This record gives sequence, structure tokens and C-alpha cells, in this order.
Amino acid sequence: MAGDGSRIITLSSGHHVWTRRVGGAGAGILLLHGGPGCTHECFECFEAHLPAAGIGFHYYDQLGSYYSDQPEDSSLWTLERFREEVEEVRTALGLDDFILYGQSWGGMLAIEYALKYQAHLRGLVISNMTASIPAYVRHINELRERMAPAVVAMMKRCEAEGRFDDPEYQRQLMELYRRHICRLDPWPDAMVRTFAHMAAPVYNAMQGNNEFVVTGTFAEWDRWEHIRRIRVPTLLLVGRHDTMRVADIEEMGRRIPQAKVAVLENGSHCAMWDDEAAYFAHLLAYLRERGN
Repeated sequence: MAGDGSRIITLSSGHHVWTRRVGGAGAGILLLHGGPGCTHECFECFEAHLPAAGIGFHYYDQLGSYYSDQPEDSSLWTLERFREEVEEVRTALGLDDFILYGQSWGGMLAIEYALKYQAHLRGLVISNMTASIPAYVRHINELRERMAPAVVAMMKRCEAEGRFDDPEYQRQLMELYRRHICRLDPWPDAMVRTFAHMAAPVYNAMQGNNEFVVTGTFAEWDRWEHIRRIRVPTLLLVGRHDTMRVADIEEMGRRIPQAKVAVLENGSHCAMWDDEAAYFAHLLAYLRERGN
């Protein structure tokens, strides 16, 4: 991607992460992708909406992801280290009084960043992420229980036996993904590339084997009692068919003092794709309120 406005940032550890500035003179928005271990590619739909409104932003692939260095050191895959990485990237890009946007895992990371570094923030967008992994796990299991009992039993049996590559297990997993991760058929090319470029070592270490099995290092993460300390204006986005419970996001809206909640009625976990018009209407309205 040389010559397209990309910039490689060298971290204090010596590792390198990829960024790219898109549109807008200020470009005061930093995007945190999901995963962990996904890529900025899931945000390519932003290019059809933000620059045309005069709003710029920064793509950023976190360490371990496809466009950045991929060190073979499992000790790097911690929430705290990623939070400090975001601060290093912010400093290198010269961002201050900026808006931090996080989607899914990126939303978790954005919450952690805001709790420590919110003095640098003008605003916070938490997209498709609850304040608690245990709450998330309860909801995704409820979603799976809506499937046929035999299917649920088969999936649980495969998980107990570690047979995550079982063809029937994978087929039913993709059915859940089509219902709750992205409801478009076929998936947009950017989403296909995002999943194809998934950094499995990072994802497996922190999340687990898939979106419905959480066994990684952040399995006990819970910030319900801490998000009250987030004082910057915050937009919370959630899809009606999301893997995140809508009621949980609404509760976050009550706990964060300056929060607004937007429910995307046709959306799922990637509502920026499967409820695109409504998603960007809410996001652009929020960004204009913040002076972008």
C-alpha cells in the first residue's frame, strides 16, 4: 500500500504498525478494529460516507494484524499492552482532542483507553460492544439456544471434544454468523477479506476458537462499575440482531453520563454493513455535534 497515504509507526518495543489517513484536513478520528486480530478492512464502507461529509479518519491495524508486524510472542496479547499501543499511535499521529471509535473488540479497547486517557478525547464511539464479556457470553448462548436442539447439542459436543474444525460444526457456526455477525448475502468483499486476514494467534489467545466460544485472556473482563467514570460525549451503537444484547447497551447508556444509544433495527454485529444507511446517519450526526 505504499504511496496511498499509509504510514508505518514504530512502537517503543521496536515493532511496527500500519496506519493510513483518509480524507479531511483534520482527520481527528482513530478507528479501532475488532477481532482481536481483524483488520481495518471491515471499515472500508466508511470511505463512502465520512470523506464526502468533510470528515477524515485514520485506519490503524493493531500489532499482530495482517498489515502490521506479526511477532510470535504470546505475551504481547494483553488488553493492557494494546491500550498502551493505542496511546503510542495517538502520540505518533499527533492526535489530541480527538474522537476514538472502537468496534467490537475495538470497543472494549476504546473503553479501556478512555478510562485511563480520556483527557485526550473529544468524543468516544463504542460500536457493537457491551461493557462485560460475561454478559456477552450469556447473550450469545441464548442466541444459539434458539437453534434446533439437535444442532445445539452437536455444537456443544464438538466444543467439549475440541472438534472445532468438524464440517457440520463449521456449517452451523456460519449460520449463526449469517444471523448475528453480518446479515448480508453474500458478504461484502471487505468482510470476506477481514475474516480471511484474521490473525489467529491473537484471536485465539484473547477470545478463543470463535465468536461463540470465549476461553481467552479477556474472558472475565467486566467494566460495568467503571464506565461511570467516562465523562466524554459517547455514542453507543448496537444492532437489533447483534451478538451484544441491546438491553446491555442501553444500560451502558444510562451509566455513562454523556451517552446516547442508537439501535440499528436491521443490523447485526457488523451493522455498518447490514444497516448501513441508519448506522451512518447516527454516526455522522454525532460527529457533526462534536465539530467534525
